[in-house]
Amino acid sequence: MEDPGSEQRESIEVKERQELKPPSFYNVFLLNDDYTTMDFVVHILENIFHKSPPEATRIMLHVHKNGKGLAGIFTREIAETKIETVHELASHKGFPLKCTMEKE
Repeated sequence: MEDPGSEQRESIEVKERQELKPPSFYNVFLLNDDYTTMDFVVHILENIFHKSPPEATRIMLHVHKNGKGLAGIFTREIAETKIETVHELASHKGFPLKCTMEKE
């Protein structure tokens, strides 16, 4: 005679444990333009990216000379939020400052 619980045991799916992967990180870059003031870029770096005044100045000069500079490295959600904040503040002040992000 067949065990009445055997069908039930066979229909139970075994779920595999998923390994948690560390989050991906993204480089957030500031892009140079001909209109945004250097002071505003330093302000953004100090207040949005929490850079010290000397580091903010160094990054701003790098952006000015090279067209692009690394503002920070973040998880995707944080990078997107920082970019959105920069764009909103720049727009509010009338500057075309742009940020981009690239996966590390």
